[in-house]
Amino acid sequence: MPASHKTQPPRPRRWLAWLGWAAAVLVCLAVFGMYTVPDFMVMLADQMWSCF
Repeated sequence: MPASHKTQPPRPRRWLAWLGWAAAVLVCLAVFGMYTVPDFMVMLADQMWSCF
């Protein structure tokens, strides 16, 4: 009787996980960095106010 080969589920690639985390951190830094720009804050407030 032939030996059956069990296939294991593929392991997630570590570099892909690191890449995802790095992208998330960069996006967060960019968003938080925009809050230090006064013109951006005024534009954001104007856009929010125009919704009402």
